[in-house]
Amino acid sequence: MPRHYLAEAGIDVKKDLGIVSYSGAHDATVKFVEEGKVDAGALNILVWQRLEREGRIDSAKVVVFYKTPAYVDYCWVVSKRVPEQQRTLIRKAFLSLDPSRPKDKALLELHNATRYLAASDEDWKGIEAAAAAAGMLK
Repeated sequence: MPRHYLAEAGIDVKKDLGIVSYSGAHDATVKFVEEGKVDAGALNILVWQRLEREGRIDSAKVVVFYKTPAYVDYCWVVSKRVPEQQRTLIRKAFLSLDPSRPKDKALLELHNATRYLAASDEDWKGIEAAAAAAGMLK
């Protein structure tokens, strides 16, 4: 999605940015920028906020300069081979997590979530279109 929003802003990643590198982890991306290995990086805002809370960001070396618009991201999936009854139970378990219950809150916090929402194939059309535009789909 960062590549998609850069393209929408008229930036051709290959032509305008030169080398593109993947750190392998969001927190590593911040360190790459801090250490001068790269000029800029993209990461999940929740990871950024956690690193800030933990004092793991050197604000003299890095700053947030853009936030993408909201889009559907991260999901839990289960194979269609799993019987429908069990898929329904799994779905209900996730959707019923309530941050007012201590055990549920602890689990949600591990995932940087406040709740889960049901998703459908339609929810992913924006990401699919962005991936197609970037030549990532065959």
